[in-house]
Amino acid sequence: MKISTKGRYGLTIMMELATRHGEGPTSLKSIATRHELSEHYLEQLIAPLRNAGLVKSIRGAYGGYVLSKSPEEITSGDVIRVLEGPISPVEFTEEEDPAKRYLWLRIRDSISAVLDSTTLADLINYKDDGLSDGYMFYI
Repeated sequence: MKISTKGRYGLTIMMELATRHGEGPTSLKSIATRHELSEHYLEQLIAPLRNAGLVKSIRGAYGGYVLSKSPEEITSGDVIRVLEGPISPVEFTEEEDPAKRYLWLRIRDSISAVLDSTTLADLINYKDDGLSDGYMFYI
């Protein structure tokens, strides 16, 4: 499974709203400007997030969007599933080789476990203490 820009930008929106949780609504224009993204594209992404009950819209001159729950209560899995659909590394059928099917199911369950155990609060409070694997590219 490859996460598209829908999922990645959707997480960007949600992390911005989580960062400003409790401060009032945040406009998509400010998020788009801050991250150099298309405001029009973000408008397309916010609708399913609102329909899923993850965000609320606030109308008016100082309107925008807020999280419908605290950042500790919304997982990255919630966001990805709304925007990307079910999590699965491959599409398989019941007739598929049982050993390969077992592998695909384990991969799906592992991905789901990571997404469902990572909240927006975890993402906005993440600090890289040099423990992540850095990639070195040589050209």
